[in-house]
Amino acid sequence: MTKKAVILVSGGLDSATTLAIAKEQGYDCYAMSFNYGQRHMVELQSAHMIAESMGVLSHKVVKLGLGDIGGSALTDNNIAVPQNPEQEISTDIPVTYVPARNTVFLSLALGWAEVLDADAIFIGVNAVDYSGYPDCRPEYIEAFQTMANLATKKGVEGQLIKIETPLINLTKAEIIQNGTRLGVDYSKTLSCYSPDEKGRACGLCDSCRLRQQGFAEANLPDPTLYSEG
Repeated sequence: MTKKAVILVSGGLDSATTLAIAKEQGYDCYAMSFNYGQRHMVELQSAHMIAESMGVLSHKVVKLGLGDIGGSALTDNNIAVPQNPEQEISTDIPVTYVPARNTVFLSLALGWAEVLDADAIFIGVNAVDYSGYPDCRPEYIEAFQTMANLATKKGVEGQLIKIETPLINLTKAEIIQNGTRLGVDYSKTLSCYSPDEKGRACGLCDSCRLRQQGFAEANLPDPTLYSEG
């Protein structure tokens, strides 16, 4: 019998690698992305390209209203995205944290996984290179797994939906090396918090800087199109 998995695909480097890993592990993959009120729709274009190029069986884009509650530089235009290449990347919770985002995303993925009778949900959270987000920690994933076991028909019947986090203990360089081995086309991905109107990465925000550092440490060329270059 085939295995099924729901993969959360944001359009970024980590989620593209996560999708490739799920495919390598033999899952039939169903991609899920979110139009949640984020500033830039270009990341959904990247998510579409990634899902299409990797041959997912279905790509569902769910519309949410996280922008209605604000509280993040990614959903509120009144909060600036930090762009300071001279400043050390902090491990404090940054203004780009979107309140409850992964909890909402995983909950909807859990519902779709039940409908599909899927075996797993893959999410590209990472607690090594950028540990400022509380909903990227192993403790959070473990807690959500416990909730999923209790809150679903499959869980109650003993058919658990496993929350898979293959990147959680990897550095950005290790993620890129793994994805390159699996044939991920990183030119289709976008990691930037503040891309320009043409979809080019700023090269200055924390996410861009971590991406640049990852490619450098992996000794691989960075295929990202930056507005500054």
